[in-house]
Amino acid sequence: MEDDSEPEQSCWAYLPDVCLSNMFWWLDDRDRSRAALVCKKWNQAMYSGSLWRTRTITFSGRPSRSNTSEFESALWYVKRFGKYLEDLEIKFLNPYNAVLTRKFQVTMRGLLSRLGKCNSRLVSLTIQHLELDRLVWKNGIRTQFIKNVSTFLKRMSKHLDYLNLKGARVTLEEGCELLSSLSYLKNKSFASEINIEDFFSHHLSIYSSPLFHQTMSTFRNLVILTLNYNCISDELLDILSEHNAHSLWTINIKCHIHDPHGQVVWGMSWANLAKRAPKLKVNFFFERVMKHNSLARILLVEIPLRSISLRSCYFSDPDWSMRPTLTNLLPAYKHILQKLTLEFNNDHELLDEELLQLVLSCETLFFLKVWAFLSVAFVERLLQNRAEGKCVLCTMKVRIYTTRHETSEEDRLLRDIYKKFRNLIDSELNYFVIAYPMV
Repeated sequence: MEDDSEPEQSCWAYLPDVCLSNMFWWLDDRDRSRAALVCKKWNQAMYSGSLWRTRTITFSGRPSRSNTSEFESALWYVKRFGKYLEDLEIKFLNPYNAVLTRKFQVTMRGLLSRLGKCNSRLVSLTIQHLELDRLVWKNGIRTQFIKNVSTFLKRMSKHLDYLNLKGARVTLEEGCELLSSLSYLKNKSFASEINIEDFFSHHLSIYSSPLFHQTMSTFRNLVILTLNYNCISDELLDILSEHNAHSLWTINIKCHIHDPHGQVVWGMSWANLAKRAPKLKVNFFFERVMKHNSLARILLVEIPLRSISLRSCYFSDPDWSMRPTLTNLLPAYKHILQKLTLEFNNDHELLDEELLQLVLSCETLFFLKVWAFLSVAFVERLLQNRAEGKCVLCTMKVRIYTTRHETSEEDRLLRDIYKKFRNLIDSELNYFVIAYPMV
């Protein structure tokens, strides 16, 4: 007698949709395509919008056989799943020559054109470190690429909430054209976060440009703004105060030695912005701007400073001293400073006592990162004060520079210190301390 019952199916055939979607989420594109061939249900799972909402598309800037597949894969994705996309990041890694930048530009033209027609939900776009001022970007290629991106931003401006063009290195006119694209439809942009750090080329005094001020006045809902100090002016602060005070939460400011930073910004402008935007916190990142006179001109007491990073990048200059910055400048923020990062070569002066007193005076400082010439005793004293409740540090990352190749003695002392404060370190601190030969 024949058995007319259907053959027993694998348990995989009854896998709930949510489990199937989670499984597909962990697969790359090639494995997803293969899995979609298993059965009709699995094929349907591949077209679940939740799998394709976030995408990072990476292009190698070096000549290789994989370049063609990278470009083809990007176009394949946009054609089939671009309509689901909400968060897009595009990476073009260290372009080697003009041939590759041209190929990238042509591919991006097709990709952005297609995406602009089929997508109505993109909220986040990141294209970092393009460095369009490099010679590999010929003028025609560069101009066409910026035009393609600008056209795309105009199409997406209605719903784009986050834009990150860090490291684009464009001219003032090109940069303002790109930013103005976000307000194309209504002469206003309601994007909540933009990152234009290193967006403009080096040496440009953006702070004095009426075109930049006009462009920034179109933003009406900024929550987080990241930019360089060569963009900061009384006019910009007044614009932010007038149009974004209700929403502005964070301003991240990078100040590089090669960017103009000698402009005068009045404390009254900062005070007015801080008053109208009471939630505002400012984070400063200094690169090789270490002299006290320069810092004192920038770090005004009216700034609601939450964190500060001072990095000299191993450069040593006997003409500058960190002592007045540690003793006179930074203590002005002792009631509000929460994060402090110091990386400098102070082989010409000892700063243990000054740094310790600064940390102890800062009432809300919970993060400390220091790379400097310090004694091992500094770490022990800092831990002792933390154990006694005299500071509220939760993170301690210290690299103790030494002029000797051999650090065995410092390593031994640091092990003894760890044993002494082991209970505190293991239970309450994010702790990392090493000795580092600086020769």
